[in-house]
Amino acid sequence: MSDDYSDSGTGRSWLERVGQFFTSTPGSREELLALMRSMRDSDVIDGDTLGIIEGAICVSDMQVREILIPRSQMVSIRASDDPRDFLPTIIDCAHSRFPVLGDDPDEIIGILLAKDLLALILEPAKMDRFSIKDHVRSAMVVPESKRLDSLLREFRITKNHMAIVVNEYGGVAGLVTIEDVLEQIVGEIEDEHDIEDDDYLIKDLEGDDYTVKALTPIDEFNEHFKTGFSDEEFDTIGGLVMQAFGHLPQREEAVEMGGFRFTVLSADGRTIRLLRVTPLDGAATTGAE
Repeated sequence: MSDDYSDSGTGRSWLERVGQFFTSTPGSREELLALMRSMRDSDVIDGDTLGIIEGAICVSDMQVREILIPRSQMVSIRASDDPRDFLPTIIDCAHSRFPVLGDDPDEIIGILLAKDLLALILEPAKMDRFSIKDHVRSAMVVPESKRLDSLLREFRITKNHMAIVVNEYGGVAGLVTIEDVLEQIVGEIEDEHDIEDDDYLIKDLEGDDYTVKALTPIDEFNEHFKTGFSDEEFDTIGGLVMQAFGHLPQREEAVEMGGFRFTVLSADGRTIRLLRVTPLDGAATTGAE
């Protein structure tokens, strides 16, 4: 056999090295993952490949509610809005698709594509004759409980890139995109519009709660909340919270640390993505705006 296919240290071919891991068929998902990790440790596959395999396996266990963009963070358009009012928002956020809702925020009209508005920018005189309902496209609507592997399959079949998510009462819970699903498999996908916005790392909610991105640097968290968490071992608040859990937490799991309750709002198969932070009695919050 050609040396190109041989292990120079042992004389074994690459196929033989792979084959040694399959002397028996894995009996469970956990055994399969353990097998893949042992292949990574033996340099049969690399870490990136392992990450994609783990992500693909985890997606089959996840539901839309775990990754959706919540209604409060949706950039949507009201069907009754004037183009002069919503065009600046569309240009500023640079998304390509926008949910169109009725006067009742739970009334789903459809999806508006940004490219359908180019004529208004080139010919402002058309704004007076513009009707959203002439351009809106039908919306794909899915329940919060829909599994991500099923959603991805439906995205492929229907050629949709966005779906409106509804709760058990039929109200709009948020939205999900095909990119959100793929990121659970391959990791974060950044494009030219993904800009690090420090103001968005920490957001005030009603009451004493805050949403905090897991990627928030610990020193910025300390500055905002007037806390003193150490950044010697971890750089981000997500890493610190993960250590406090001692395992990869699921959505809605909570842990108390340093006078705060950290509740997981979003997590994928490998990391925490978004947290709700609630100061406990006596916690310092004078740094929060």
